[in-house]
Amino acid sequence: MNQILVTQKLYITPELRRKKKMYKFQFFLSVLLVCLLFSYYIYAEYDRSKSEEVSKEILEGISMTANNEIYNEQKDTTIKEYDGMIVVAIEDNQEDDNQIIESNTPAQSTVEYTTENGIKYSVEAILNIPKLGINYPVISEWSEELLKISVNKYWGPKPNEVGNYCIVGHNYKSGKMFGNLPAIANGDIIELTDTSGKTLKYAVYDRYVIEPTDTSCTSQMTGGKKELTLITCKEYGQKRLAVKAREVK
Repeated sequence: MNQILVTQKLYITPELRRKKKMYKFQFFLSVLLVCLLFSYYIYAEYDRSKSEEVSKEILEGISMTANNEIYNEQKDTTIKEYDGMIVVAIEDNQEDDNQIIESNTPAQSTVEYTTENGIKYSVEAILNIPKLGINYPVISEWSEELLKISVNKYWGPKPNEVGNYCIVGHNYKSGKMFGNLPAIANGDIIELTDTSGKTLKYAVYDRYVIEPTDTSCTSQMTGGKKELTLITCKEYGQKRLAVKAREVK
């Protein structure tokens, strides 16, 4: 039996050529966009890691400074009480009586720290949330650039004083800054250490989501109590998460 082979010739029209070129262009464009997005993600993570290193450098530098000051105070001074008045006796290594000076100078509310790259940062406190592994210096003012380095003070009194001390920070998916803050729960403990080395503990009593324009969580009407408010982004910046905490006595 003879087999008849029928061949069908495919004609490439100008329209097919145009579509083929368009598909190729769209394919290469998609690949390019994926590469650019991936490169941006890598750069963003690198930039965040470098900023994280700066915040850790500040934190370690402040801790070392505080330890040195405590050591020097223990070595060179003696705290005594005369008629109910606290005084500092300075050891001058002489045989005569120690000079008595009343310590009435108010403690500094900020500490200025210069990083290795020569940039100065004014730090007001150290924020620590043991449960979430959050431990950062609180820079005494806020801006977009400073928020890349560490958490910032947004509003309120000096640290650990009566009022509502408000702190803002970025919510990174990697867990940096306030990335783990959404996992906090009522009753969790937040520690705030001021520049004098005094640490107070605050217990979380409320957390809620607000609009970016809602600043009611920063109100200073605390009824004479010491409170903390931590604020970070939520829903890709469309909302804000506010965490409220009150001093534990």
